[in-house]
Amino acid sequence: MAEVLAFAGSNSSTSINYELVKYTVSLMDNHKVQTLDMSRYPFPMYSADEEKKKGFSNSLIEFKGYIQQSQGLVLSVNEHNGNPSSYFKNLIDWLSRLERKFLEDTVVFLMAASTGKGGGKGSLGITDKILPSFGAEVASTFSLPSFNETFATGEITDVALKEQHAAALQVFLQKLN
Repeated sequence: MAEVLAFAGSNSSTSINYELVKYTVSLMDNHKVQTLDMSRYPFPMYSADEEKKKGFSNSLIEFKGYIQQSQGLVLSVNEHNGNPSSYFKNLIDWLSRLERKFLEDTVVFLMAASTGKGGGKGSLGITDKILPSFGAEVASTFSLPSFNETFATGEITDVALKEQHAAALQVFLQKLN
């Protein structure tokens, strides 16, 4: 039984990406999953001066510990103007300063959801490119477009997208085991 950490790259209390994460982990039987609500993890904006003056926060060290305890990561990234959110980029910046290969030996199921038809593919593509530089193995990806029309009552309602999600999740789970 692999341990999996699950979270969204958003610090919004109403994150649709967090909703997608919760749905995904509800389908993961036989795995120990820790789901984190990132709206409870505020981090200051990264700067070399801030790092020099205050070092690394306890919450950052705790978060890195959660990653290191996990063999897998379920992550759904939000998109702002075609890019990952500044919150997620900031989190990556802090973690990489703490330890460059903070995702070493971690298998990732990378997702994105958006209310638009693009499904957060800009952010998904950028994140898919950068995570391996921190040691991650991105096993599979999934994009959920038009969230308000394709997701309701805690699940994907569009049949084709639900099947795509299930297939991508299966690839992740096979890599994890």
